[in-house]
Amino acid sequence: MKKIIAQGLKYKYPLAETLALNDISFEVEAGEFIGVIGKNSAGKSTLCQAMVGLVPHFYKGAYGGKVLVDGLEVKQHSIADLSLKVGMVFQNPFTQVTGSKMTVYEEIAFGLENIGLPRDEMLKRIDEVLKLLKIEHVKDHNPFDLSGGQLQRMAIAGIIAMKPEILVLDEPTSQLDPAGSDEVFRAIHELSQQGFTVIMAEHKMEKVAQYCNRVLLLDEGKVAAFDTPEKIFSRDDLESYGVTAPVYTRVCRALGVKNAGTDCYPVTLEDAEMALRGVIK
Repeated sequence: MKKIIAQGLKYKYPLAETLALNDISFEVEAGEFIGVIGKNSAGKSTLCQAMVGLVPHFYKGAYGGKVLVDGLEVKQHSIADLSLKVGMVFQNPFTQVTGSKMTVYEEIAFGLENIGLPRDEMLKRIDEVLKLLKIEHVKDHNPFDLSGGQLQRMAIAGIIAMKPEILVLDEPTSQLDPAGSDEVFRAIHELSQQGFTVIMAEHKMEKVAQYCNRVLLLDEGKVAAFDTPEKIFSRDDLESYGVTAPVYTRVCRALGVKNAGTDCYPVTLEDAEMALRGVIK
């Protein structure tokens, strides 16, 4: 089942001279974990915003083509309507903190209160996401007393608690240390395994290679490629798009070692180990 369909999507910000998104088309199946990569200004954040309705409803500008999210055409539905289908986590967690709640627990509850969720279900969901994001120990802390990593995990928890079928994340681990990034990626992967559809713009290529089913490579607002991590990171021209392949891929490329029976280089530690063992034998 198609959860996201983009057809000829074009968008230009007000007063801008060039298109931020230029004739973008792709489809995402239910339960997929899609990584969106590309250099700065490639269009990653704008595409994320186009899938939750901020483009064009909030930012306005010139808009063409269409995006369907779980059957709803974004341009024809309000952000409020779309929020029941898709939730977005921003790069900077401060953009998602209400500032009106005294504890992490209350902050996560805010969205659930707004949709009128019964109290028992609300408490159950909050406890689940606190555990999932490993922030139970700060549930009674003031959000503004948290570290950057803890604050981002709280923001992610608030969206996940709403249980949208689609999650869009714009570089959600940029504020996190390696341990925090691991926790978030594992949590998002688990949600994907449970049936959530995930779109994540990200710069950490090792994580993209490890967790994503497919990778969307953007360049100057256009789709340069949309394929498996193995095929994307094995491209000879990858660096021309401002993207550096995972370290395991670079090592295997330097050694001329590919995955057995394919023209692709390994992209994860496990794949690299298996490929190198085959060469040694």
